[in-house]
Amino acid sequence: MSRILIAEDESRISSFIDKGLRAAGFTTLVVSSGTEALEHALAGDADLLVLDIGLPGIDGYEVMRRVRAAGAALPVIVLTARTSAEDTLASLEGGANDYMPKPFRFDELLARIRLRLADASRAVEPVLAVGGLELDLHTRRALVDGREVELSAREFSLAEELMRHAGRVLSREQLLSRVWGFDFDPGSNVVDVYVGYLRSKLGAGRIETVRGMGYRLR
Repeated sequence: MSRILIAEDESRISSFIDKGLRAAGFTTLVVSSGTEALEHALAGDADLLVLDIGLPGIDGYEVMRRVRAAGAALPVIVLTARTSAEDTLASLEGGANDYMPKPFRFDELLARIRLRLADASRAVEPVLAVGGLELDLHTRRALVDGREVELSAREFSLAEELMRHAGRVLSREQLLSRVWGFDFDPGSNVVDVYVGYLRSKLGAGRIETVRGMGYRLR
C-alpha cells in the first residue's frame, strides 16, 4: 500500500485530498508546513509527495530544492494556485515530477498519482549507462566519459528518458508527457531547448535529431 504525503496548509483542501486517497486505498499523512513536509520526505515516510507551494515555514520550492539536494528521488506533484508560466517552469525545474493548478479535479489528481508511482516503481536500476554516459538515479549524479557534469532536475529527467530508450526515436509529444508530465502548448519548443542544453553538456553528437519524428540517443 503506497504512502502519500500531503503538504497543504488549507485544511479544506487537505481534508478533501486525504479522504479521497484513503477511499482509493492509499495510506496518507497530512502536514501543513514546509518544515514538516521536508522532515517526513527526507525520513522516507512517503512514496509520493503532493506539495503546495505557498506553505508556511519554508515554501514548496525550498522543500523540493532540499529534497533533491539530498539525492531523494521521491516523486513530487505540485498542487498550487500559482498558475503563471513562470511558476510552472520554476516548479518543474525545481524537481517536481508533475504540476496541477488549483482548482483541480480529484480524479485527475488520482490518475497522476498512480502514474508517478508506476514510473517510480519501474526505476529500479541504480545506475543507467549508455555509451560513456552514466546517470546515478540515487545520487542524481551524471558522468560523461568519467567526468562529472552538472544537470538541472529537468535536464537529468530528459537524459534519463533518452537513456532508458537508447536507440529508439522518442517524439516531442512523448518527451513532453514523460518528462514534463503535463500538456504544453503544442507550439512550445521546450523539448528542443532542453535537448540543446543536453547536447552542450553531454556532447553534440550523442543526441540525434530524426527529422519529422523526434530525438534518439545514439
